[in-house]
Amino acid sequence: MTIIDTINRAAARLSANQVDHARWDAELLLSHILDRDRAWLLAHILEELDDQAFRLYDHAIDRRAVREPLQYITGRQEFWGLVFAVTPDVLIPRPETEFVVETAIKAVSMALSPIIIDLCTGSGCIAVSLAKELLGAQVFATDLSEQALEVARENARMNQAASRIRFLAGDLFAPIMELDLHGKADVITANPPYIRTGDLAALQPEVRDFEPKMALIAGPAGTEIGTAIIQQAAEFLKPGGTLIMEMGMGQTTAFSAIVKQAGNYRSLEIVKDLAGIERVLVARKA
Repeated sequence: MTIIDTINRAAARLSANQVDHARWDAELLLSHILDRDRAWLLAHILEELDDQAFRLYDHAIDRRAVREPLQYITGRQEFWGLVFAVTPDVLIPRPETEFVVETAIKAVSMALSPIIIDLCTGSGCIAVSLAKELLGAQVFATDLSEQALEVARENARMNQAASRIRFLAGDLFAPIMELDLHGKADVITANPPYIRTGDLAALQPEVRDFEPKMALIAGPAGTEIGTAIIQQAAEFLKPGGTLIMEMGMGQTTAFSAIVKQAGNYRSLEIVKDLAGIERVLVARKA
């Protein structure tokens, strides 16, 4: 079967299974299997696909047809101009999380050797991106999942940032309690779980059925983990230090009230993503 016939067949199957951008996914998966770019595919569309490549491709399409995320099939996702390994043990990095990185870089623009704490690090996309951008930074990244931390460590190695990040297993700030970081962090970043338990069933199959529940679900209200972060972060921030936390749609009012109730912060800013959604909470310690 030729490359074009193979792609057409795969795209039709994905489309029949309600996969968005079926044609694009079909082409991308074949590019991945053949280790060629899309331009090469288009230039060789009438060539025959060998049996081994066809079997590998057919298996990849089987996986995508049941709505497994493309990134788990290819094992890769781009974020902040870097390539990150992803597995079902970690949340797939999303473009809106880049606003956390961008805001953090601005917050420490005047610091020579900033101390950064990244909570719920997952794939390590925030921690690694910041370590790459801020060569003088000391980064401490925590996650409750040991499996996620293995992925994060691999991403730090892949992106030549391992020497500047310390990965620690445990819940939020618990792993750094003994590290003498109280009152010393310039920035604390976090992309915590923020989905309500009751909203899980309504999520896209790619998210609901494949991404780790630990990285998605915060609890009945959706604000439980974010609340704990806001309440504890001031203890580790230096005066004037900044908490930068991603949040879900519609959570601004709840989290703003929690920041005010905490009494440790002198200012609050909300950053919108490209879709105009209030996405990132920025709270500065008094």
